[in-house]
Amino acid sequence: MTTKGAVSSFIEHHFLHFNAAALLDAAKGYEEQLDKGAKMLVSLAGAMSTAELGKIFAEMIRSEKVHIISCTGANLEEDIMNLVAHSHYRRVPNYRDLTAQDEWALLEKGLNRVTDTCIPEEEAFRRLQHHIFKIWKDAEKNGERYFPHEYMYKMLLSGVLEEYYEIDLKDSWMYAAAQRNLPMVVPGWEDSTMGNIFASYVMKGELNAATMKSGIEYMTYLAEWYTRNSMKGIGFFQIGGGIAGDFPICVVPMLTQDLEIEDTPFWSYFCQISDSTTSYGSYSGAVPNEKITWGKLGIDTPKYIIESDATIVAPLIFAYLLNM
Repeated sequence: MTTKGAVSSFIEHHFLHFNAAALLDAAKGYEEQLDKGAKMLVSLAGAMSTAELGKIFAEMIRSEKVHIISCTGANLEEDIMNLVAHSHYRRVPNYRDLTAQDEWALLEKGLNRVTDTCIPEEEAFRRLQHHIFKIWKDAEKNGERYFPHEYMYKMLLSGVLEEYYEIDLKDSWMYAAAQRNLPMVVPGWEDSTMGNIFASYVMKGELNAATMKSGIEYMTYLAEWYTRNSMKGIGFFQIGGGIAGDFPICVVPMLTQDLEIEDTPFWSYFCQISDSTTSYGSYSGAVPNEKITWGKLGIDTPKYIIESDATIVAPLIFAYLLNM
């Protein structure tokens, strides 16, 4: 048995009740899934990349404890933005006290706020725009089509961003994923900054919309991946709520009910970290058992819900899994 490190030992000694116990139980459940050969999907909602989850999530990817990712378009791009423009970010610890005029002043400085952190538009968004447009355009000229994350992988692996790196490359989860060509789905990519930029080029007639593979193609890609990899189980570790979680978890009822592949296994593990108020009818706040009625989870699927801040909980669970 692998010896646990200081952080893991601290969790085992102190995290014994309520949400703390749920955290430890979920971490142990995740570990049991990996031990039996199951694969794990991790979904990223919110602004986890801007919260610099990559510092530990990249190591989860390198350690093969994540096998497929579902993330928002924002998380896809914001990890790379942090990679190339970190020194230009501005923290606003008193963000709760900002007036509308304060917010306008940040806009005029090109600082787009995510809670207590401002992303610098010129150094982050625009720095990437030139390079990603060329990759989109080259694909179109060659009659090629790719998914949003595949274009990002191409940009990272091409080396065109190296001159801009401002953090240690090992702290970029997108770079770790690109190195392994890790499977990924990015539902609703169009509402991200890069998605908006791509749409603007389509409207200007500079790109064809078909150059970017669609959400329906992401779902069929996920369905095929799930079917190929579910023999020993596939777990579902959800950070936050929203489309990053709702899109991929639906693949099981789609396979069983719409494609009528009746022997499709349910997700073999489910954990959600959320500070959303528990509420039936609200996806982010629904308790895991509600998912049984939708054909997503089985009666015996291990289910965990940790009602807390994902920026605190996720790094602790990952530290436990990495024996830190």
